Order: sequence, then structure tokens, then C-alpha cells
Amino acid sequence: MNTTTTLLEKIAQAKDLDFGNIFSESIELFKKTWVQGFLMQLFTLIVMMPILIVFYIPFITMMIAQQNSGYGDTQAIDNFMAGISVIYVLLVSVGAVLLGTLTIAINAAFFRIIKKLDYGEATTTSDFFYFFKMNYLSKLFVLLLATVGISIVAALLCYLPLIYVMVPITFFNLIFAFNPELSVGDIVKASFKLGNKKWLITFGLIIVASLLAQIVGFLLCGIGVLITAPFVYHPTYLIYKHVIGFNEIHVIDEIGTSVE
Repeated sequence: MNTTTTLLEKIAQAKDLDFGNIFSESIELFKKTWVQGFLMQLFTLIVMMPILIVFYIPFITMMIAQQNSGYGDTQAIDNFMAGISVIYVLLVSVGAVLLGTLTIAINAAFFRIIKKLDYGEATTTSDFFYFFKMNYLSKLFVLLLATVGISIVAALLCYLPLIYVMVPITFFNLIFAFNPELSVGDIVKASFKLGNKKWLITFGLIIVASLLAQIVGFLLCGIGVLITAPFVYHPTYLIYKHVIGFNEIHVIDEIGTSVE
């Protein structure tokens, strides 16, 4: 029996999950992983910094021009809009997709780090870059394009379907993290299967976890969001753990540790 079939069968046979239990487990697990979550946020910012700089340079130039000629000067805005060429937009878009691929590679690695800490295993900084290999990055690139394509189609259908697909899309990176040998099609299929099966509890946990992370982060002088934001990864990880698990499918190799 192949991995995809095993995944789908486990999802189909999954028992009901308790919202309160998953949420409580998420908080306890976050206590073990918050340092690594903070590092993930920093690595993500570093990776995306080049595209942010390139994107904001024209806006900074416009602001300087407006200061020199007065904030009511519409000519500075006109010159700014005229200066944004199609080539610039394409370059920024391509750069955002390429760097976005590296970002989701770091996010996928963070799920593996969560698993290691959950099972009492040691982690290293190099674990964040586990998926920085061409065979993985090429698959993540296609997965990112699939995410964008599905989101655009859902948004065009009056936005309500976008709320629905948000849950399966959340599982894309998670399914990939623990099953990187699967094809993009199989990852999408398994993610939608899991998303359909556990849609309501996943949606509720994502909303509550996101709100809690933002509120606590705001109370920690804003900068605390860098620490609290990764909390939202924990409920989905635990849903995967309780529905699919790790030891029955295959051994996660190449990371230097054994699966419990």
C-alpha cells in the first residue's frame, strides 16, 4: 500500500477531535517551541527582505518627491504611477514567488522542528533549511503556484469559496513537510481530504489561535507578534498528529533522528 492510499484511509477513518483538547495541547506545545518559532519569523523576514526593499523603493522615492514639492503635489503621484513599468511589476512578482518558495520551505521545516520538540528530540538551526534542496524547492514552487491558482479561482467565485478552501490550503505545507516524496497532486488531494474531514474544528482553531496570537503580541508591545504568530502552526500540526500520525506511514529520513 502506497503512502497516498495510507494517508487517505487514515483520514477517512479519523475519529472526532475535541476542540478544547487540541487548543490546550497547542498551548503546552508552544511553550516548548516558541524560541524556534521566533527564529523562523526572523529567517522569513531575512529571506523576504530583498523583495520588500525593491517593492518599497518607488514609494520612498515618491514620498521624497512630495516632500520637496509639497504634499498636495499631484504631479509627484502621476510621475510615480507612470514610472511603474510592466517589467518592474513582473520582476517584483517573479521575485516574490521565488522568495516565497524559500519562505514556505522554512515553514515546512518548522513543522518538522515542532514534531522533534514534541517528541523530546534535539534540534539545530540547520533544521530550518532542511528543504533548501532543488528537488524540494521545485516541488514547493509548484505547490505555491497551485495555492495561488486555487485561491484566485475561489476569490472569483464571490469569495465565499475562498473561506472554504482556506482550510485545505492550510494543510498543503503540513502534508508536504512529513510526506515530501508525494507528488503535488497527491499533496493537494490529501490536504483537501483532511480539510473536508476536519473543516469546522480546523477553521475554529485557526481563527482562535490567530486572534490570540495577535492580541498577546500586541500586549507585548507589538514586536511580540514575532514570538506569538507561530502559535497558529500548532493546532494544525496536532490535527495532523491525531488524524494521521507519524509512525504508521513511513520513517522520516535524512533528518538525523528516529521517529517515535
